[in-house]
Amino acid sequence: MEEYRLSNGVTIPKIGFGTWQIPDGEEVYNSVTHALKVGYRHVDTAQIYRNEVGVGRAIADSDLAREDIFLTTKIWNDKHDYDLAKASIEESLEKLGVDYVDLLLIHWPNPKALRENDAWKAGNAGAWKAMEEAYRAGKVRAIGVSNFMIHHLEALLETADIKPHVNQVLLAPGCTQENLVAFCRQYDILLEAYSSLGTGSIFDNPVAQELATKYGKSVAQLALRWSLQKGFLPLPKSVTPENIEANLQIFDFELSADDVDKLDKLYSVKIKNSGSPVSMYN
Repeated sequence: MEEYRLSNGVTIPKIGFGTWQIPDGEEVYNSVTHALKVGYRHVDTAQIYRNEVGVGRAIADSDLAREDIFLTTKIWNDKHDYDLAKASIEESLEKLGVDYVDLLLIHWPNPKALRENDAWKAGNAGAWKAMEEAYRAGKVRAIGVSNFMIHHLEALLETADIKPHVNQVLLAPGCTQENLVAFCRQYDILLEAYSSLGTGSIFDNPVAQELATKYGKSVAQLALRWSLQKGFLPLPKSVTPENIEANLQIFDFELSADDVDKLDKLYSVKIKNSGSPVSMYN
């Protein structure tokens, strides 16, 4: 499995298996088990997904050593406080059944309850302090954020001792977020791409369909390859064994620079019904 190297030297597989909306229990257990069996070495979950127990069970029951699996989880909106975040880290470790996670993220920058008077800034700073402590204690190998726009990152960097290693955001063909990408690269923050298939609307796009035919690949594989060539880390999710396997088959071809540019400009790809993805983060 090809890897990126984070700014702290930790390596991370270039594609991850996402588990958003996969219910806890047998469904997430079977999906993660199959993903690990066919070659995934990076699993992404979160407290709010409410499937950490099943994810952890699948990892424990696999034939792989713990150090061969890169595991990510995320702190939810009701834990934006030093003490609450600290307790939630221990809770996640217990649910996952592990001594450490490889990557821990703040899931959202500005929960609704903290938007008045910019209370989210103090909330993020408190949670980040707890994460820095967990990092120094070896309970977390890397720390980062999710859904952070530039102004959220700027505020966090004012108080952080350790800069984020990762920012997980919506990135897909037609949703390149160029200013945010440039800012993260300035600070050597790796960008992970969720909804890397544009929430599915790319499948009806004629340009994407034409390019998929050209490369002898599916539209999904085309979009995931685009993500890799942009230097992002895609996190596809599926519960279908065939799709889980197919999403991994993106390392045996390369898009031309012109075709990457065509995918950049897929304005017809609807990322969210409300329009611009940036509206999600306000």
